[in-house]
Amino acid sequence: MPHFEFVKSSYSSGNGECVEVARNTPRTVAVRDSKCLDGPVVTLAPAAWDAFTADLRRQQP
Repeated sequence: MPHFEFVKSSYSSGNGECVEVARNTPRTVAVRDSKCLDGPVVTLAPAAWDAFTADLRRQQP
Protein backbone atom coordinates (compact mmCIF):
# COMPACT_ATOMS: atom_id res chain seq x y z
CA MET A 1 0.00 0.00 0.00
CA PRO A 2 1.51 3.34 -0.95
CA HIS A 3 1.93 6.10 1.61
CA PHE A 4 -0.70 8.73 1.01
CA GLU A 5 -0.26 12.35 2.05
CA PHE A 6 -3.82 13.48 2.63
CA VAL A 7 -4.97 17.11 2.41
CA LYS A 8 -8.35 18.27 3.68
CA SER A 9 -10.64 19.63 0.98
CA SER A 10 -10.90 23.39 0.80
CA TYR A 11 -14.67 22.87 0.57
CA SER A 12 -14.83 21.04 3.90
CA SER A 13 -16.96 22.78 6.48
CA GLY A 14 -17.13 22.78 10.24
CA ASN A 15 -20.30 20.68 10.27
CA GLY A 16 -18.47 17.35 9.98
CA GLU A 17 -18.74 16.92 6.23
CA CYS A 18 -15.04 16.65 5.47
CA VAL A 19 -13.03 14.64 3.01
CA GLU A 20 -9.32 14.39 2.51
CA VAL A 21 -7.64 13.71 -0.81
CA ALA A 22 -4.15 12.43 -1.57
CA ARG A 23 -2.65 12.96 -5.01
CA ASN A 24 0.99 12.31 -4.15
CA THR A 25 1.27 9.08 -6.15
CA PRO A 26 1.30 9.19 -9.95
CA ARG A 27 -1.20 6.37 -10.53
CA THR A 28 -3.65 6.75 -7.67
CA VAL A 29 -5.89 9.37 -6.08
CA ALA A 30 -6.99 8.39 -2.57
CA VAL A 31 -10.02 9.78 -0.73
CA ARG A 32 -11.02 9.28 2.91
CA ASP A 33 -13.38 10.66 5.53
CA SER A 34 -11.43 13.05 7.75
CA LYS A 35 -13.46 11.96 10.79
CA CYS A 36 -12.33 8.34 10.38
CA LEU A 37 -8.60 8.45 9.67
CA ASP A 38 -8.16 4.70 10.16
CA GLY A 39 -11.25 3.89 8.11
CA PRO A 40 -11.58 2.88 4.48
CA VAL A 41 -9.76 4.67 1.69
CA VAL A 42 -11.27 4.90 -1.79
CA THR A 43 -8.68 4.82 -4.56
CA LEU A 44 -9.25 6.01 -8.10
CA ALA A 45 -7.29 6.43 -11.28
CA PRO A 46 -6.33 10.09 -11.77
CA ALA A 47 -8.46 10.28 -14.93
CA ALA A 48 -11.52 9.08 -13.00
CA TRP A 49 -10.91 11.67 -10.26
CA ASP A 50 -10.47 14.43 -12.85
CA ALA A 51 -13.74 13.44 -14.56
CA PHE A 52 -15.55 13.36 -11.19
CA THR A 53 -14.33 16.79 -10.10
CA ALA A 54 -14.98 18.28 -13.55
CA ASP A 55 -18.58 17.05 -13.34
CA LEU A 56 -18.95 18.60 -9.88
CA ARG A 57 -17.69 21.94 -11.19
CA ARG A 58 -20.20 21.83 -14.07
CA GLN A 59 -23.05 21.28 -11.60
CA GLN A 60 -22.24 24.25 -9.36
CA PRO A 61 -24.63 27.20 -9.68
